[in-house]
Amino acid sequence: MTQDTKTTQVKNHDLLYSLHDKPSFWPSTFAALQHVLASLVGVITPTLIVGGVLGLGEHIPYLISMALMVSGVGTFIQCRRIGPVGAGMLCLQGTSFAFLTAVLSAGFIVKSRGGTPEDILATIFGVSFCAAFIEVFLSRFVHKLQKVITPVVTGTIIILIGIPLIKVAMTDIGGGFSALKTDNFGSFDNLLLAGIVLVSVILLNRSKNPMIRLAAVVIGLVLGMLAAFFMGRLDFSHVADLPLVSIPVPFKFGFQFDLAAFIPLAILFCVSAMETTGDLTANSTISREPVKGPVYINRIRGGVLADGVNSMIAAVFNSMPSTTFSQNNGVIALTGVASRYVGIYVAAILFIMGLFPIIGGVLQTMPKPVLGGATLIMFGTVAVAGIRVLSQAQLDRRNMMIVAISVGLGIGVSTVPEVLQALPDMIENILKSPVAMGAIAAISLSLILPEGHSQEDEEQAEEEVPAAGKKKLGEVG
Repeated sequence: MTQDTKTTQVKNHDLLYSLHDKPSFWPSTFAALQHVLASLVGVITPTLIVGGVLGLGEHIPYLISMALMVSGVGTFIQCRRIGPVGAGMLCLQGTSFAFLTAVLSAGFIVKSRGGTPEDILATIFGVSFCAAFIEVFLSRFVHKLQKVITPVVTGTIIILIGIPLIKVAMTDIGGGFSALKTDNFGSFDNLLLAGIVLVSVILLNRSKNPMIRLAAVVIGLVLGMLAAFFMGRLDFSHVADLPLVSIPVPFKFGFQFDLAAFIPLAILFCVSAMETTGDLTANSTISREPVKGPVYINRIRGGVLADGVNSMIAAVFNSMPSTTFSQNNGVIALTGVASRYVGIYVAAILFIMGLFPIIGGVLQTMPKPVLGGATLIMFGTVAVAGIRVLSQAQLDRRNMMIVAISVGLGIGVSTVPEVLQALPDMIENILKSPVAMGAIAAISLSLILPEGHSQEDEEQAEEEVPAAGKKKLGEVG
């Protein structure tokens, strides 16, 4: 590494406020608003998608309010660190896309039995509450989990989270699930709205201004909403009927449990523990804090424990599972503010926003194509993130076989779920989830298939094969 490179790295990691500094009100507020702007779409979008796909229309404003309030509480716990719970760093907590596929699967299980929207929500939150105990338990020895949840397994699961959701995004671009059997689905107006958002986000992401890049999705959605307004596609009539303030009610919709819905979520909480470990390690690096040793280990354990506890709190107060947001690490690098006390400002802003259901009501009026234009990019990014994780693993023949079979099975049951119809109902419902099918296959194969020779060993063995033998191997390949 050259001296110039070292100098650049030091400069890029200079902090205006380190972890334990206490900035004054205005610097803290400005930094907090940037964190909220970077994460707001991630906090509210899963609720909009679940509400739209599962037909929970009347409950959506309340659910968005709860998502914002719970994100505020979770962020406070992570940053403040209450006893052993929390990383004690500037890390924002919010609703996770990682659980979206499993949550939708749980909703469809209940809906297929004729369940009401209240039954759907009672099952989603009941199962999420129970599954969160998995992450609470794993937090005590998360560093040992890497022996089972390897990069090959993690990358495969993340790919299977993203790819099925692309179908949801494309359906929204066409007009949403409610419009599937109508002439309006895939209309020019719908495609135009989605295209405005899609092109806007792409162009804004190419900006040289880092703040514009961070806010690209938010700005794209706003532009899409403006276009929808001028096209006469916005209807705010229901907003007037909303209450002035949202009151958190524990298990407002009841508490129900379903084993078939539980298993995919339990698997995802294992993966979430590993992802949180990576996010907190990156946060420590950017904040110029230790990335090994007892202080680091305690922060990782506390952060993963907080993930589980915050997900339990989320379920109690009618919101989906929660996790740390990786995009906020970019905000720390951009602003040079790593003070965990700024997280308290972030928490306050999110909680106050959640108090007012009018915010959720306005967001609910967003036309499906506008949402789809943004989520197509977001879900595609999730799938690419899985590919990036796989690229960090050694993809020898054994690992390629694991990925090929697991991804094939996961996408297969997602596109042709009828293939499982001969199985008992409970097993069918479990394996219909592409995440569950892919994760079970990947973990099982990783444990069963013996470790092979390294790629270097194979290359060395190939060099020792006579020329005639090489030609035959080439012909067979």
